[in-house]
Amino acid sequence: MRIVWLLLIFGVLSGGLCTPAQAVEITIACGSSGQELGLCKEGAESWAHQTGNTVSFLTTPNNSSEKLALYQQFLATQDSSIDVFQIDVTWPGILYHHFLDLLPYVPESILHEHFPAIIANNTVDGHLIAMPWFTDAGVFYYRRDLLEKYHRTVPLTWEELAETARIIQEGERRDGNSKFWGFVWQGRAYEGLTCNALEWIESFGGGSIVEKDGTISINNPEAVKALQTAASWINTISPKGVLNYSEEEARGVFQSGNAAFMRNWPYAWNLLQSADSPVKGRVGVAMLPAGGGGKHVATLGGWQLAVSQYSRHPREAVDLVLYLTSAKEQKRRAIARALSPTIMALYQDPQILQAVPFFGSLYDVFVNAVARPSNITGKKYNQVSSGFWNAVHETLSGSQNAASSLESLDRRLERISRNQEWGHSHAE
Repeated sequence: MRIVWLLLIFGVLSGGLCTPAQAVEITIACGSSGQELGLCKEGAESWAHQTGNTVSFLTTPNNSSEKLALYQQFLATQDSSIDVFQIDVTWPGILYHHFLDLLPYVPESILHEHFPAIIANNTVDGHLIAMPWFTDAGVFYYRRDLLEKYHRTVPLTWEELAETARIIQEGERRDGNSKFWGFVWQGRAYEGLTCNALEWIESFGGGSIVEKDGTISINNPEAVKALQTAASWINTISPKGVLNYSEEEARGVFQSGNAAFMRNWPYAWNLLQSADSPVKGRVGVAMLPAGGGGKHVATLGGWQLAVSQYSRHPREAVDLVLYLTSAKEQKRRAIARALSPTIMALYQDPQILQAVPFFGSLYDVFVNAVARPSNITGKKYNQVSSGFWNAVHETLSGSQNAASSLESLDRRLERISRNQEWGHSHAE
């Protein structure tokens, strides 16, 4: 009865294909609505047509926390009604014991096609928990026309960003746009702030919050310096309202023509280039600025496909996952919706580069992308991340200085980890 209720709430949509008697039906949870679900349906139904199987789709909540809670509800009871799960890049360490190890099914040659950092992120205790569906990493959007107007180049460091953003902001306000700001990003107290702040701290040489060996590293002078730098942007080159911005609020300001620079994910490109976009044709994309050590850092994002250990049809489910994560499917999604491939060679594909020119500059971004410490912290990652983003938010809002915030965070993480013992063996 519980499954029927959930399927009615979140809408299982039949693939509607005729199949022979020996065929099976695979149910996949792969998106809430919009382009992700549409692209998933197109690919899965193509697989069904070729194999003679049928496929159903479980639409899931938009909110990642709600989606994770729904998955945990299904998996805790070893429910077999969902065969394939779309999972966030931070979930392998949380859900790994519910999913098939895909290593026996995936040829090594295929694994080597993908960015190593993503495969490593999806590997827990030597088990390949999921295959990469599409990836993400933080990127730096800039107004090409405004850089030309003010005779500036794309900033390569955070220091250069602050200076260039100030010059453009002052100039645009003198020209009558009182709403104009230099730099917008994701400052709300949520997972997006973890992504932004990890980029700042890593770029200054301040570590990854928790290192791969389980050591808590966040309380250090470089991390303090990184947060002090970001806090200095508030009310100078970034509006105070940025402390409530997620991805879409930042995009809204930038796309309306009211910001010179923006940190966001690659998804924003297509929207910025839409027919009714005020900044269409005026935007460039680059790696995020470097910190004091000259290191450009982007936080790894994206979605993966995993096969439930409780599936009644594991071989067919794995076959669907391999189809949806293949080069052919990744190329189709890149051209149709600018979803970033996880297969390295596709960043040199002429058809993809014609559709999404800036993908040519993203290769180094994904090669050097930094994963959040979700594998090593496992089921405790949500506590780690929420503690981190709250400490960062306190610093940005001015309610506590950076050094005090990170000292308090260090003590909290020690308690969560039980003296840096995180509760399961390390990811491979």
